[in-house]
Amino acid sequence: MVWTNSLVMPILSRKPARFRTAALIAALALGGALSVAGPAFAADVNNAKNAGFESGLANWTCSASSGTTVSSPVHGGSAALKATPAGQDNAKCVQTVAVKPGSTYTLSAWVQGGYAYLGATGTGTTDVSTWTPDSASWKQLTTTFTTGASTTSVTVYTHGWYGQAAYFADDVSVYGPDGGGGGDPAPTVPGAPNGLAVSGTSSSSVSLTWNTVSGATGYNVYRNGTKVTAVTGTSATVTGLTASTSYSFQVTAVNSAGESAKSGAVTGTTSASTGNGGGAVPKHAVTGYWQNFNNGATVQRLSAVQSQYDIIAVAFADATTTPGAVTFNLDSAGLGGYTVDQFKADIRAKQAAGKKVVVSVGGQNGTVSVSDPTSAANFANSVYALMQTYGFDGVDIDLENGLNATYMSQALRSLAGKAGSSLVLTMAPQTIDMQSPSNAYFQTALNVKDILTVVNMQYYNSGSMLGCDGKVYSQGSVDFLTALACIQLEGGLSPSQVGLGLPASTSGAGSGYVSPSVVNNALDCLTKGTGCGSFKPSKTYPDLRGAMTWSTNWDAAAGNAWSNAVGPHVHGLP
Repeated sequence: MVWTNSLVMPILSRKPARFRTAALIAALALGGALSVAGPAFAADVNNAKNAGFESGLANWTCSASSGTTVSSPVHGGSAALKATPAGQDNAKCVQTVAVKPGSTYTLSAWVQGGYAYLGATGTGTTDVSTWTPDSASWKQLTTTFTTGASTTSVTVYTHGWYGQAAYFADDVSVYGPDGGGGGDPAPTVPGAPNGLAVSGTSSSSVSLTWNTVSGATGYNVYRNGTKVTAVTGTSATVTGLTASTSYSFQVTAVNSAGESAKSGAVTGTTSASTGNGGGAVPKHAVTGYWQNFNNGATVQRLSAVQSQYDIIAVAFADATTTPGAVTFNLDSAGLGGYTVDQFKADIRAKQAAGKKVVVSVGGQNGTVSVSDPTSAANFANSVYALMQTYGFDGVDIDLENGLNATYMSQALRSLAGKAGSSLVLTMAPQTIDMQSPSNAYFQTALNVKDILTVVNMQYYNSGSMLGCDGKVYSQGSVDFLTALACIQLEGGLSPSQVGLGLPASTSGAGSGYVSPSVVNNALDCLTKGTGCGSFKPSKTYPDLRGAMTWSTNWDAAAGNAWSNAVGPHVHGLP
C-alpha cells in the first residue's frame, strides 16, 4: 500500500489532543511513499557521505544539538543517528549532497523510534518528503526526486516531530548519477542466506529463522516459490495457512544493489486446527464498552446493558507496579454499591444469554507497557488470572499510548495457550494506528490473526486520514468509515475481523459522532455495495463483523438510540 500527498494527522484517542494540530496539518503535504527501493543502475552511486554515521556526525548538521550517534540500535554497521525533538525543535539533521543536473535520484533511509521524516530540498524541481509514525523496528523510507537543469547540490534531511520520542536513522542513500562530491561505495548484491530453519508452527502459521547475511538490509520470504513477506530481521512468521498442511519456504537477502539467490528450502507443516479465534461469537456482532466508573453517563450494572450487544468490553483493567501485569478493581462506590459478587453473577447471566464479556486493557489513562519477554509473561499470566477470577471470556487491547508488536503478540499467544480456542480477543486502535500494515498495532493484529476476533478501530477523535485509495477523508462521513476500513480489509485482516467503532452519542467523544443511519450506510456499503458515498470499495465484504460503540452507558443516557438502530442492522447483515 502506498501513501502519497496531503496526509493530515489526527487528534489521537479519546483524550485531549496531544499534538500541535495546526502545525502538523501545515507540515504534512507529502510527496513520498513507503516502499522498498529498487536496484540501482550500474553507473549509480550513493552520493551521501557518512551515510551510516560510522564517522559520528561528520558531514551532518543537526538543529539545536539534537543529534548524536549511538551503537544500539543500528540497522547496519556499528553506529546510527539518534535525534531527539525538544520544545520548538523537531531534531532536524541535514547534509548537502552533490548531484548531477537533470537527473533522477532515489532517496532512502532506515528509521526507528518516534515519528520520522525524510526529504530533500533545493532540487530545482519538486522537493519531496516522506514519513512514518513511530515504529518499534527498523523501517525503510524511500522517495525519488529529479534535479533541475542547473542544480548541482541538494539538501537531504531527517527530522522528528514536536513533543514526540527520539528517532533513529541509519544507512541514508542518495542513489543516482555521480554528482562528483564523493560518497560511500555502492553495495554489492548480498549472498544467499544460510541456516534457514522452522522455529515454530500453529494451525495457521509457520515461524522461520535464518543467519544474518553481511551487507543485507532486508530479507524476502517465499512460500512454495511465491514471495509472501519482507522483513528486516532474521526471523519471520508466515500466517494465513491451512491446518495440517506442508509448505516449502525459502529466503533471499536484499539491499539497494539487488536480491540474492534463494536459500535452500525447508518444509514447515501446520498443526491440526483447534478452532478459530473468537469462540462462539455471532457472525455479525455488536461490541459495547461498559464503564467501570461514573463520568456523567448513565451508571449501569452489567445486567442493564442492552441485549443488542454481543460483546461487552469492561473498561478498564488497571496497571500494577509489576511491569506488564494488570488487575481489575470494581468501582463499587462509583457504581452505587455494585458488589463484586453481583458483578460476577451478571457476567454469568450475560454468558448464559449468549453474550461475551471481556476485560479491556488501556483506554485514555491506561498505560501498560509490554516491552520484553518478562512483561509479556506478566501480562498473559495476569489477564488469565482475571479470566479465572471473574469469568471474563477474553481481553480487549485498547492501548492508546503505543505498543510493542513483538512482545504484545508474544503475550497474546501465551494467553491463548492458557485460555484455549474459546478466547475472545478484540482490539480498539485509533485511526493513526491502522493507516499502514507496518504500524505496530496493525502488525500485532496480523501477528495474531489466527486467534483474533475483531478489530474495532475508533473512527472518532481523529483528524482527516488517508483512505485505501490514497485520498484524504474527514471524520463524520460514510466515506471516512468505508475508505479507512478498506485499509484493514485489503491489508491482511479477514472481513470477519473488522468492525466500525463509533461513539454512541455526541457526549461519548470529543468529535466524530455520526448518526446511526450513517453507521448503517457504511455497513451496507462494505457488505452489499449500497449506501456508499463518493468512495466505493472495489468489492464487497459480506462477512464484515459489525460495529462497536463507546459506550453502553452513553447509549443508555440517550435512550439506547444507537444500539436500537445499529444492533438490528448489524444482526440483519448478509
